[in-house]
Amino acid sequence: MAVPKKKTSKGKRNQRHAHWKAKAGVAAQKALSIGKAVLSGRAQGFIYPIAEVEEESES
Repeated sequence: MAVPKKKTSKGKRNQRHAHWKAKAGVAAQKALSIGKAVLSGRAQGFIYPIAEVEEESES
């Protein structure tokens, strides 16, 4: 069974946790920015599917 060699300090643990939490904020900011760009029509370099109605199959 694998066990850690030494105990991780509280400071190191808190630093790792803070970094992990900060990444969530950055990801949320990017998602909001992309969403605004898509809605305003300014999205460049971002590919997203557009629902197309197939009218050709009715003939």
